[in-house]
Amino acid sequence: MSTPEIPAFPHARPVLSVGELNRLARTLVEQLPLVWVTGEISNLTCAASGHMYFTLRDKDAQARCTIWRGKAALLGFRPENGQKVEARALATLYEARGEFQLNVETLRPAGLGRLFERFTEIRGRLEAEGLFRAEMKRPLPIFPRHLAIVTSPQAAALRDVLVTLARRAPHVVLTLFPTPVQGENAADGIVQALNAASASACDTIILCRGGGGLEDLWCFNEERVARAIRASRLPVVCGIGHETDFTIADFAADLRAPTPTSAAEQSCPDRQTLLNRLDTLGERLQRRQENRLIQWAGRLDALAARLPSPARQLTTRRTHLAALQSRLQYAGRRNRETHVERLATLAAHLLPRRPATARGRERLASLSDRLAIAMENRQAIRRQRLEQAAQSLRQLDPNAVLSRGYALALNAEGHIVRDATTLTTGEQLHLKLARGETRVQVS
Repeated sequence: MSTPEIPAFPHARPVLSVGELNRLARTLVEQLPLVWVTGEISNLTCAASGHMYFTLRDKDAQARCTIWRGKAALLGFRPENGQKVEARALATLYEARGEFQLNVETLRPAGLGRLFERFTEIRGRLEAEGLFRAEMKRPLPIFPRHLAIVTSPQAAALRDVLVTLARRAPHVVLTLFPTPVQGENAADGIVQALNAASASACDTIILCRGGGGLEDLWCFNEERVARAIRASRLPVVCGIGHETDFTIADFAADLRAPTPTSAAEQSCPDRQTLLNRLDTLGERLQRRQENRLIQWAGRLDALAARLPSPARQLTTRRTHLAALQSRLQYAGRRNRETHVERLATLAAHLLPRRPATARGRERLASLSDRLAIAMENRQAIRRQRLEQAAQSLRQLDPNAVLSRGYALALNAEGHIVRDATTLTTGEQLHLKLARGETRVQVS
């Protein structure tokens, strides 16, 4: 990069004002191209306007930095003080105070540049394709009966989801579609689990995982996972990591929850809230019926006042009105009884769907007994194999062969004699017996 030339000062004005000097310095600084600068964040300030201000420093120097609101919204992570980052920035100078600063175009965690660039590339390409459009998002069912959970059986997020759903909606049936959520083949497992959940009889899919770094959550940034979410027949609720974690799967999902617990809460309404609403509706219905009865009674009184004066006709009309009033009261009671019976039916329908904890404990005890028996059988088999191996070793022991009357003949060089034709008359041999040794001469 060539060094920009400094304009020659006019001979008539050898002295510059501060504003002219700062303007000249800004012109020179802004001729520098976009550069990547690495350092540690300090003095981070997030303004209400959406802009971010911070200082980027290392052991040798520091520079003031600014990220404007439009760029900050596209970061994909939340910067923090003390975090090492890499910033792609344009150098400039703020003339009013004569301060050198960097206008940051994009920011990424240090050491994750290649992954962050890939994340940005995949997100930009899928967004341009329209995969994240709001009109493509599918609505969640208001009263789901069957939820599919796509995560690892060992994930801590699974326990959070199960505890939340057991508290909020014990009547909802849960089906786990297990898959690894970290590692080289995790993306393929997630796609297979999403496809299986989509083909099931569930109402909604919860895709969840606990927090982690960019490398830990990378399987949720794969393009095939995002396309599997959009191709799902069922709406997908995504609860991955913490509130500050963003993945491609979050943008592709029909609903992004900040945590796995929040994903469970947003997937189905609270059962107790629904029951309270039913009680409220029942009370409103009863009050409305009572008001209608009062209105009808008032109307009957008005009609009775307008009846002709003959006593007989008056008596007949009063009897008729009394009958109508009795029928209305009976209808009101019957209506209330019908709603009470319906509420009782709904309650009886919800109660059997509570988790069967006693049955689970019995199954756990049965599995524990089976595990103990299996371990004892395996130990017995291995003990038998060890005894067989020891027996085989005893049979191959050379001393056992000598004890049966055989002898081991060695020549003068210490080699074993296997062929009598190799011996010569007068040659000395060394015989090794089961007990003791001796020397012989070939005759």
